[in-house]
Amino acid sequence: MEIKKVGVVGAGTMGNGIAQVCAAAGLEVVMQDIGVAQVERGLKTVSGSLDRLINKEKITEADKKATLDRIATATSLEKLADADIVIEAATEDEALKLGIFEQLDTLCQPKAILASNTSSISLTRIAGVTRRAAQVIGMHFMNPVPMMTLVEVIRALQTSDETCARVVELGEFIGKIPVEAKDSPGFVANRILIPMLNEAAYAYYEGLASAEGIDEIMKLGMAHPMGPLALADLIGIDTCYAVIKVLHDGFGDSKYRPCPIWRQMVDAGYLGRKSGRGFYSYDD
Repeated sequence: MEIKKVGVVGAGTMGNGIAQVCAAAGLEVVMQDIGVAQVERGLKTVSGSLDRLINKEKITEADKKATLDRIATATSLEKLADADIVIEAATEDEALKLGIFEQLDTLCQPKAILASNTSSISLTRIAGVTRRAAQVIGMHFMNPVPMMTLVEVIRALQTSDETCARVVELGEFIGKIPVEAKDSPGFVANRILIPMLNEAAYAYYEGLASAEGIDEIMKLGMAHPMGPLALADLIGIDTCYAVIKVLHDGFGDSKYRPCPIWRQMVDAGYLGRKSGRGFYSYDD
C-alpha cells in the first residue's frame, strides 16, 4: 500500500480513535491539535483504550507500546507536511474545516490525499477550496472508532477514481469496512440516524417520557443496543445539533427541523459525555 504516514487533525474523540487504529495497523501517525494539553489528553485516551483491549486479551503490552510508539504529536499543521494522507477530524463547523483544508492544501506534499471525517458537511464544497480537488474525499468513521467497523467513503463531485481506490484500500488495511456513498447532506448514516435522535429529543422535550424511559423503550422494543438519548450524549450534543442543522438547511424540509432542546443544551454547555452532562449526568 502506498500510504505509510497518516496525519490526523484533531486529538478529540474521533481524532485519537483514528490515530489509534492507524497506528495499530502499523502506520506512522502524527496527531495534531491546537495545544499541548489537547494532544496529551488524546494520547491518554488512546492509552486507556489500549489498556481495555489488553484486559480483554485482544492485544498484549508489547502491542500497546508499539502502537503508542508510532504516534507522534504536534501542535502545528506544518508537522503534517510529509504525510501521505491527512484525515481532518476537527469540530463539525464548516468555516473551521474549510480553513483547515486551505492550509493543508498549501502545506502538504502535492501527492497527498486530504480526507475529512465530517459527518454531514459537503465534501464537494470542501474540495472546492483546494487546488487538489481530485484528491479530496470523505472518511466518515463511526464512534467509538476502535470498536466500530464501518467507514463511509464519501466522494466529492471532483474526487478521482484513484483517490477513492486508495482510501478504500487504506480503510481495509486498518481493519475497517469501507462503504461508498455520494456527497449529500448527512450522507447515508446520519441522514437516517440523526432524524431518529431528533425525534427522541422532541419526545423528551415534550415530556412524553424521561430520558431513561425513552431509551428503555427503544432498547427493549427495537432491540437497539443503546438508547437514542444515550447515543446522542456519546456522539456529542453539539455534533448532533450541527448535523441536524445541515440536514434542515441542505434539504429545506421541515421534517429535519431541529428540536429546540439541542440549542438550549449547547448554550448551557451540556454536550454529553465529553462535558460530563447531556441528557444524562456522568459524574465519573
